[in-house]
Amino acid sequence: MKALLLALGLGVASLSAQAEIAQKFGPLEIHYNAIPTDDLLPEVARAYRIERSKTRGLVTMSVLKRNAVGALTPVPAKISIYATNLNQQLANIDMREIREGTAIYYLGDFRFAPPDTLKFTAAVEVAGEPRREMTFEQKFYK
Repeated sequence: MKALLLALGLGVASLSAQAEIAQKFGPLEIHYNAIPTDDLLPEVARAYRIERSKTRGLVTMSVLKRNAVGALTPVPAKISIYATNLNQQLANIDMREIREGTAIYYLGDFRFAPPDTLKFTAAVEVAGEPRREMTFEQKFYK
């Protein structure tokens, strides 16, 4: 995810307002972010087959697991995620897995009508771990 995050960081006007966030669940650490796709550099959007638009968003997730020596390593996961807007309209987000070297991360795009606040609800399944559920919110402006 570092390659994508670096690319996202280069294309995002205000990275501090769109910083990646993580939630910890025992040995797992789940990193996530949601941004408007028009913040992406055109070449990054092309490379990952993402449509750039002021009404489309991109959610990124990666799952890391602490190994025996305490280091975090990427692990594959099954991720189910949906978003609800302020009007309680629900949209499922299809996530696709990206592997770059040892990195494993997941991307999903969605539509939104700015200004809006979306609540994301995700279920994350990793082999040998209990299913984890998490929620987070992201505001999208015009």
